[in-house]
Amino acid sequence: MRRMLKSRSVKGGLPPGALVHVGERKVDETKIKLMAYDETRIVEREPGTVEECFLPKDHGGVTWINLDGLHDTEMVGRLGARSGLHPLVVEDILNTDQRPKLDDHGEYIFVVLKSLYHADEDSGEPEIEQISLVIGPDYVLSFQEREGDEFEPIRDRIRGNVSRVRKGGADYLAYALIDLVVDQYFVVLERLGDRIEALEEELVAAPTTQTLHDLHHLKREMAFLRKSVWPLREAISKLERSESPLIHEATGVYLRDVYDHTIQIIDAVETFRDMLSGMLDIYLSSVSNRMNEVMKLLTIIATVFIPLTFVAGLYGMNFKYMPELQWPWGYPMAWAIMIAIALLMVAYFRRKKWL
Repeated sequence: MRRMLKSRSVKGGLPPGALVHVGERKVDETKIKLMAYDETRIVEREPGTVEECFLPKDHGGVTWINLDGLHDTEMVGRLGARSGLHPLVVEDILNTDQRPKLDDHGEYIFVVLKSLYHADEDSGEPEIEQISLVIGPDYVLSFQEREGDEFEPIRDRIRGNVSRVRKGGADYLAYALIDLVVDQYFVVLERLGDRIEALEEELVAAPTTQTLHDLHHLKREMAFLRKSVWPLREAISKLERSESPLIHEATGVYLRDVYDHTIQIIDAVETFRDMLSGMLDIYLSSVSNRMNEVMKLLTIIATVFIPLTFVAGLYGMNFKYMPELQWPWGYPMAWAIMIAIALLMVAYFRRKKWL
């Protein structure tokens, strides 16, 4: 989560529907994966061109076309045009700063999701990726920023020929993809919870300026996570309540389950945000208490030395007719008086529990 917003200046002055990639280039080469299946057969390959992605109309079953890498705007544009997508939909696919949303275009449904993952296993900081889905009557188009195994579990289930995905339609495949993205939030939240717990222990034991830095960093991540998950709940809710013929009633039951998962994620995010806010208050109180302890100790030391300074100053004036100046025991007596005063004051402070 490096930046809260991506720069859109590259689109300045361009007309609506202009194909411009907004975001980071996360792969060297744009790749397409095709998977077409029904209950009895499956076709899987990696087409080299957009034209090779489309099977004959009499093929039947469900066709899933996945594209990794959005920097090749020409390929994305050709795939969108061949699939009959509106130019503004293709523009939203290329703009990776989109808010999670759902648009019903009648012949197809366009869904934008935010997927979280850990690019570096050593650091707990999650990264974010935009995933766009186009749900048609017998096809699903998925667009990812990076190449990886994000949807590989779904492919394994399809290859196994024992899953409900093989028996379901395009809407069920879309549900499976959305469910996989939502489940990844729990993995990220679990690691964030571990980081918050470790930071809380450090905060209680020995907070430092680095603790404050980590605390603000976590608060920023939680704000970004909240920015992604709240619109995601709205999009899934709209999909679950959609009256589109593309979403069958049987799939609606599963979508309600995903919606419940988003509610759990939101509750966890809000809980973590409250914990971080409380931890910030604890840090400020801890720093203030430590400063008070230091000031109390310095005040006690200064208070002890005030009468000692008076005695030392009194006998340091060296007047000729001061009676104690000629007394052989004057110097030891002055030390005895000062030590006695210091001990009595320290004992008094300890009795009052000031020290």
